[in-house]
Order: sequence, then C-alpha cells, then structure tokens
Amino acid sequence: MTTTATPTVEAPAPGDAEDTKAQQRADALALKDLLQPVARSLMTGRVLAVVSGVLAVVPYIALVRIGAILLEAAGGSADVDGDAVGLWLRVLLAAFGLRLLVYVGALLVTHLADIRLGHLVRRRMIRRFSGTRLTWFTATNSGRVRKALQDDITTVHHLIAHQPVDGTIAVVMPLSLMVYAFTIDWRLGLLSVATVPLYAAAMSLSMRGMGEKTVEMDRRLGVVSARMVEFVTGITVVKAFGRVGRAHRAYQESAEDFQHFYYGWVRPLITVSALGSSLLAVPLILLINIGGGAWLVSLGEVTAADVLATSLIALLIPYGLEVMMGSLWSAQLAGAAATRIIDLLDTPMLDDDGARAVPDGHDVVFDHVSYSYGEGEDAELALDDVSFVLREDTVTALVGPSGSGKSTIATLLARFDDPRSGRILLGGAPVSRIADLYRQVGFVLQDPQLPAISIRDNIALGRPDATDEQVREAARAARVLDEIEALPNGFDTVYGKDGGLSGGQAQRVAIARAILVDAPVLVLDEATALTDPESQHEIQQALTDLVRGKTVLTIAHRPEVIRGVDQIVLVEQGRVRATGTHEQLLLDPGYARLWESTTTEMGDRS
Repeated sequence: MTTTATPTVEAPAPGDAEDTKAQQRADALALKDLLQPVARSLMTGRVLAVVSGVLAVVPYIALVRIGAILLEAAGGSADVDGDAVGLWLRVLLAAFGLRLLVYVGALLVTHLADIRLGHLVRRRMIRRFSGTRLTWFTATNSGRVRKALQDDITTVHHLIAHQPVDGTIAVVMPLSLMVYAFTIDWRLGLLSVATVPLYAAAMSLSMRGMGEKTVEMDRRLGVVSARMVEFVTGITVVKAFGRVGRAHRAYQESAEDFQHFYYGWVRPLITVSALGSSLLAVPLILLINIGGGAWLVSLGEVTAADVLATSLIALLIPYGLEVMMGSLWSAQLAGAAATRIIDLLDTPMLDDDGARAVPDGHDVVFDHVSYSYGEGEDAELALDDVSFVLREDTVTALVGPSGSGKSTIATLLARFDDPRSGRILLGGAPVSRIADLYRQVGFVLQDPQLPAISIRDNIALGRPDATDEQVREAARAARVLDEIEALPNGFDTVYGKDGGLSGGQAQRVAIARAILVDAPVLVLDEATALTDPESQHEIQQALTDLVRGKTVLTIAHRPEVIRGVDQIVLVEQGRVRATGTHEQLLLDPGYARLWESTTTEMGDRS
C-alpha cells in the first residue's frame, strides 16, 4: 500500500559564500546542542589531556639531565653519578607511566561519554519516531534514519571519543615542549620550529575555503544518496518496463557531478599538501636541528644532550600539527552530521494533548474528514470532507478508481497520520485519544511487512506475551501452519535469512498476526492483490474467519467481495460520492461504470 510518494530531491546549486557560512554556523550550533548532555565529561577529558600534555615535557628534562651527567663523566672531570642517573631514570619512568595513566583515563572518560550520547540519541529517536506519523516513513526518510543511526553517529564518535583528548594534547604537548626547548637554548628552540611557519603558510593556503567546500561536499553527497535510494527503491518496476537506462540516469548524473566537484577541489590541494608535508619531513628536520646544533656544540654554546633533546622535540611538533588539521576536518564533518541528527530529532510528531478516551462499542465514524500529504494551506487535498459510518459487526467496502483516496482513508483509521480537519471516532472516542489503538484496530495490507525476525516473533508481533500454542493456533487459522512446520527451522526460521516465504505464505503470516491480536476493528487493503491464484483461495478462507464478528473496512476490487459486503462507499477524487448496498449503488452512474469495468476485467483474466 502506498501512502505517499517518495519526494524527488533536486541537486542543490552551489550556494553562495553567505549561505555556506550560515550553514557552517548552523552546523556548529547543532553540534553544540547535540553535545550538551556530555559537555562536562568532554571538559573533564580535556583537562586530563592538558595534564598529560604537560607531563610529556618531564622525560625530556630527565633526558637532558642524564645526558649532562654522562657527558661530564666522559670528559674525565668526574665519575658517573649513579645515584643521580638512577633518580632521573626513575623520574623519567614515573612521568611516562603517569602520563600514560592520565591519557588512558582521559580517553576512558570521553569514550564513556560517546557511548552515553549514542545511547541517548538512539533513545530520543525511538521516542520521536514512535509518535511520528507513519506516512513520514518513505524510502528517502528511512534512508535518512539509517544514515543518522549508523553513519552520522559514527562520524560524531571521533569528535567525542578522541578529538577532545588527542586534539588537546596535539596543542598542549608541542607548546610545552617548545617552551622547554627555548629554556634549554633560544637558538635550539628556533631550530626546532624552523619549518613550522612555512608549513603553517602552506596549510593555511590549502585550508582556504575548507569550511565552505566541506558544506558543499556534504550537500552533494546527500543528493547522491537520495538518488541512489530512489533508483534502488524502484528497480523492480523500472526493470520490468525496460526503463533501467533512464531510471539510473539521475543517479549517474549526480554521482558524476559530485566527482567533478571533488576533483576540482582536491587537485589544486595535492601540490600544496605535498609541499607542506615535505617541510615536515624527518630528514629535513634532522638536517636543520642536528646540523645547526652541531655548529653550536662546536662553539661550546650547548651540549650534545641539549641538541638531542631539542631534535626529538622538533620531530614531535609535526605530529601535533597534523592532528590539529585532522581535528578541524573532523569538526566540519561532525557539524554536518549533527545537523542531520538534530533535524531527525525534530521530526514532527502526531498531536497528543495527553487526554485519553475509552471506546464504547466499535462503530467507526468519519466526520467531515479532510487530509493532505503536503504542508500549508495551499496543499492539495487528498481527502475532502469525507463522512460515513462503519456499523459494528459489518463489512464496508471502499471502492473507486486508482488514486481516489481509498488507501488514505484506511490509513487514517489506523492512525498512520491525523486528518487536517474533521474527526475519526471509534466507539465515540477520537482515535487520537485511544490508548493502545492497535489493540482496537488491526490491519492486513497488500505488502505483509515481515521484519527479519523469526516466524514465531512475526506472528506474535502485536502480542509478544502470546504462548507458543496461541501462535500455532493463529497460524492454523490462517491456513499457514503446515508451510511453517515444513521449513527447516519451523517457527524459529528467521524470515529473509534462514528461508524465504512465497508472497501468499507471507500474507497468511500477516493474517495470523492479525488473528492473534484479535482487534475488534479490522482494515483490509486488498490483501490478495499481489498473490498468485493458488494462494488467493487460502487467503480468502483465512480472511473469512478473521472478519467474523468484527467491524471491517476493506479496499476491494473483486466482484465477489464487493457484492457480499454490508455497505459500499464509492470514493472519487478524494470525496465520498455515494454509499449503500451493491443493488442500491447500481443505480449510480459512477458505480455502474466502475462495476462494469471491474467485471469485464475479471472476465478477461479468467
């Protein structure tokens, strides 16, 4: 059953600078909002990272002290002071161990914060989507949910679990070591950072416009993803009608558009990036520091231990710069991911004022109901002032041409969405105020919608507390027990994984689910429409037992179904044109034409 069309996503035109900067600010605010629940934990991780970064200086101090003692002894002026060397070795090992302990503690804090935030976001999404109108769940929106729960949360993971610690250390540790290098000797300090200004200039050039380009890249990737979902969703239809080439063209064009954009952005950066990387190459750094340091040693200005310490410090500074650059990139991606997550967490929900009502009986009343799939006053109405009554223990058939609004009426009774105006009452109570509505209203749709869980759990989906015997009885009543027991794992067979079911068998499993729930009101949306003729007889027998004693609303096309119901509602262009029995409506020209075309079609098929 299709309740709404998948929206077509147009490729965004490249935004101007102001729009892109506005998007960057919005992404930053979204990220701040998303991280608010774990802000204290992240701050704790940063503080511990500062301590770890400062402690990184201590081993170098110890190294210089030990080097001075050994060089003094090598010069023959004194014996090696074993106690002093042992002391500084203990200081070195203690500082290294303490730094490692603090670092691990900082990562533990941020990783726990990441786990807590991921759990919180998923719980918020579950609460949000449990109250979201079901018509919202199109293929495109379902793809957005999957991307947010998997890809986007993974993107934010690095920013939470690693960046607060590694990013802070990448700033604090090089700065602390640079300060210490200058305290050893200002000339050695200058040598240790000799290539950093050139590297910073190269990276500044390569990072120019990075924020705007990242936002644009994210936009274009979103288009590619949406086009792919549209193509894959309709692949069966387009292959059946030989339209594969045309159908995949939009996806191919969006992918090529992204490719041209990305290559045009990245190619000029390769040269600059290669130049910047060469400025931080180990051989160049060692050449500058050891060469210059050796000259100062020859002048007697510094010691070899001083040169060794500052040379090692110079080798660590590029690491910090690279981590900082990576953190900027991660923050850009995480901001875009946070925006998508926040947008999903703000998905509109069905109205709920908290009031609850209990139905008195099972009459269903559509009272001047209007509905539109779009938003705003100018949105085209799918239903316009629809009114009719379903009497308890009767079967009402909705008939009408394709696109007339029959499925929309059925889904509103099951509260897949709320009407734009008017009321739908069940036993005198608005369906929007009935607690456990799906204990009152059951439905069997064209698509049986079986999730990838065991057949037993599929049948017990509406009644998870049902016993195995109750599940078996429901399967027997749905005429599918023998087929289930013939499966290799019987009721433990996982649908779609351990073994498949035919369309007719899957439909009867869905009927068994409805039988087990035993709701007093039942919605049937042409439950035999997509099944083979051999299955239709079994399904029809199961449905005959299912509808007994219930208030039934069925969308029907087959003459034998239409003729046998208690009431027929003719729907055309979103309006109720006539109601009555089959014999009464034969006098209506619209119904007479529909009946003639239906019987003619069925005769041609037979």
